[in-house]
Amino acid sequence: MSISPQPILALDVQSLAAARDLVARLDGRADFFKVGLQLFTSEGPTVVGWLRALGKRVFLDLKMHDIPNTVLQAADRAAGMGVQLLTVHGLGGERMIEAAVAGAGSAMGVLVVTVLTSLDETELAASLGRPPVSAREEVLRLASIARSAGAHGVVCGGAECAAVAQAGASALRVLVPGIRLAGSVADDQRRTTSAAEARQAGASYVVIGRAVTGTENPAAAWDEITRQLAG
Repeated sequence: MSISPQPILALDVQSLAAARDLVARLDGRADFFKVGLQLFTSEGPTVVGWLRALGKRVFLDLKMHDIPNTVLQAADRAAGMGVQLLTVHGLGGERMIEAAVAGAGSAMGVLVVTVLTSLDETELAASLGRPPVSAREEVLRLASIARSAGAHGVVCGGAECAAVAQAGASALRVLVPGIRLAGSVADDQRRTTSAAEARQAGASYVVIGRAVTGTENPAAAWDEITRQLAG
């Protein structure tokens, strides 16, 4: 029996004012929000502080990829802001992920980004320079590194979510982005997933962005997706 994933709303907007407007339009429905590169480079830690003051949980999606000491210090700062989840790139290697986990401490979970859902397998192979490359195999390879490094979980497409658990990495939580309503436009995403598919695959978290924020009635879209997540 599948467990309902925790829904996270992506605040992929340009300013704190736009973020305030979006949160208000959800009318208290969401309590977990993603702050990514777009908003963080515009507003910095201020937006995290605002969300925390509202009692909201924060997923800081910065996909850190740097030398271990730099990532350790950055993770420590994020944890100090009260962030619940932070992303780092799996291709940074095991020592870098371990450094992120050390910086995060016990209060913040480190999620390891495996294969971006905007990539198809042809683009993945080209980026890694070793074709042919299966997205599933690359996700499992990086998930194994994440588990060895003590990460909280991984970020992967819905199609690879179940494979992570089947490969014996069930200790890892899985966050699935690119959630779409059935029949909706995929935009720049190549490997999208419906809410129901993510739930059935065993996702712990799902990130919901344009399926809600790109609609005339975000509250109604949120209600529909969370209904599907509940099963």
